[in-house]
Amino acid sequence: MIKAGIIGASGYTGGELLRLLVNHPDVKPELATSRSLAGKPVEVTHRHLEGFLDLRYENPDPEEIRERCDVVFVAVPHGTAMNYVPEILDGSTKVIDLSADYRLETPVFEKVYGMTHVDPRTAVYGLVELHPEAAKEDLVANPGCFPTGAILSAAPLAAAGLIDMAIFDSKTGISGAGISPSGTSHYPNLAENIVPYKLTAHRHRVEIVQELNRLDGKLENISFTPHVIPTIRGILTTGHIFTKEPLSTGDVQALYEDFYRDKPFVRLPGVPSLTAVRGSNFCDIGFEADSENNRVVVLSAIDNLVKGASGQAIQNMNLMFGLEETRGLWIPATAP
Repeated sequence: MIKAGIIGASGYTGGELLRLLVNHPDVKPELATSRSLAGKPVEVTHRHLEGFLDLRYENPDPEEIRERCDVVFVAVPHGTAMNYVPEILDGSTKVIDLSADYRLETPVFEKVYGMTHVDPRTAVYGLVELHPEAAKEDLVANPGCFPTGAILSAAPLAAAGLIDMAIFDSKTGISGAGISPSGTSHYPNLAENIVPYKLTAHRHRVEIVQELNRLDGKLENISFTPHVIPTIRGILTTGHIFTKEPLSTGDVQALYEDFYRDKPFVRLPGVPSLTAVRGSNFCDIGFEADSENNRVVVLSAIDNLVKGASGQAIQNMNLMFGLEETRGLWIPATAP
């Protein structure tokens, strides 16, 4: 059995990792850390796990974490993971970082996040559908939630060199703001409302640009604006992709079917729905061509806590340990 540890296990991402790992046939959740909750049962924050785990929060040092765990998921705030990762990597313990610390080139990270990177090493960007080489790595940088939906929605067109301009508009559930309440996630501020934020300067834009540029180095005009909506889970992204030549919906269908032919967690069901992916690791993509304007409207739907975070991390773990990427993740959504 693979022994798994989670650093920063008390948040939504940590809880989702534990929920998925507890039923993974090849994994034993070995360790859940929290400085402030050390000694308390995991169920004090994750009531849904009552009776499924016999774990208490701990605050061990990195050496003990290495000794006890085969894989460590680092689910801490941006700028914090870089202080843990170098002390955990030892050639035998694998690490999957769910923060932004290793997703970007060091100069880009320091500019976007406004902090000095103390461990400027390179990690594979763990979007499995584009980077299967994660299977060979000991450190993988799990993608952000918004970039996952946006990148997958546009990747086939970018790889074909067809994109002239891409404009992404994303709507996210409030769990994306984390477990600590804020003005954005406060019920009276959000109920019956939609809250746009960071209209032109959201930090996830640089991930979208980075990965689409890897597919098409000439692609420059990429915009992204997020909104919070009054639902708990899910991200629906609408991409207005302006193409270099007119395309029919049939052209786009053929392109996407070919690109995602062997990618089990990408589905092309027509117009996607958040309820059809909630609780699952699927990314559903739909599209319609507007040939008169050289535009393709592409929509993607993911669960921000699963494909956008914890499920994708486990998908990476599966590859890193030579397992089928669907292992422990092939579960349907919780619709309605």
